Amino acid sequence: MSTSTAVVNPVLRVAPAAPAEAAAYFRASLVFHADVSDVAAALAAEGDPGFVVLDSRSTEAWDQGHIPGAVHLPTALVAEQAEQLLDRNVPVVTYCWGPGCNGATRSALALAELGYQVKEMLGGFEYWAREGFGFETWEGTERRDADPLTAPVGAENCGC
Repeated sequence: MSTSTAVVNPVLRVAPAAPAEAAAYFRASLVFHADVSDVAAALAAEGDPGFVVLDSRSTEAWDQGHIPGAVHLPTALVAEQAEQLLDRNVPVVTYCWGPGCNGATRSALALAELGYQVKEMLGGFEYWAREGFGFETWEGTERRDADPLTAPVGAENCGC
């Protein structure tokens, strides 16, 4: 009789979900999130993208750089100012600094509780700039070279 037990690696220690459960989870994720490249493509296309982008950061952060055309509404002010700045019939895409910040999540929650349709932009302003999309500052428009760790160099999109 062997006393050794099979060692399961950390990835499979908890088994993957059944395919139908996984499909439901990932479908739901796409209901709640958009990525930087998709938001940029929709904003660059001709015509109305069908949503408004909301920057939920402080005024100092906004001045440092923001997505062109975004509405500035800091998270703490959503409840009192959303109705003056946003049309309840137009979906809102929120963003904050980046993956380490939950300001966009908190803003999305506040907007949803007020009756707005809302998605959160994954990656936030950090990945907008890192992927080489143009942004506005208090000094004017800027664009940085795409970071090859976040976007393909010389390609129009990542092909995701």
